[in-house]
Amino acid sequence: MNIETSRRQGGFTLIELVVVIVVLGILAAFAIPRFVDVNTDARVASMRGIAGSISSSMALSHGLALARGRENSTITMEGETITMVHGYPQFEDIDLTVSNVDGYTFDETTDAALNRVRITPANGPSTCVVLYIEAANASTPARVDSTAIDIANCE
Repeated sequence: MNIETSRRQGGFTLIELVVVIVVLGILAAFAIPRFVDVNTDARVASMRGIAGSISSSMALSHGLALARGRENSTITMEGETITMVHGYPQFEDIDLTVSNVDGYTFDETTDAALNRVRITPANGPSTCVVLYIEAANASTPARVDSTAIDIANCE
């Protein structure tokens, strides 16, 4: 075996290793910040999902109340009795219209005077909120206010 052949099989040079480490460092510097806010992004997406679920269940219960002529009475959905006000679910009963509310806090006590319920993530900030606002009268329908769902409020 010749000496030159054994030198070529020696492995990486110090310069090559330094270049690889620098390139990995640069990649990490750009990649890590992109994954740091994943929790906040997930919380925002989750809150948008519950807002959509509440809007859908509100519309379904409204249609059911109209079809049965029970705009100011009660209806039964999925075995739950829902009190209707002006054709929409009463604010205290909106959580009964959604099939799975695990991971969310429905707090009607803080906004009871305004006939609305605050929905927040169970393990998140109280500023990340969806509001369900009960129908004020027959010409003002219930609504879901999700304007507080953004990165700043859900961090």
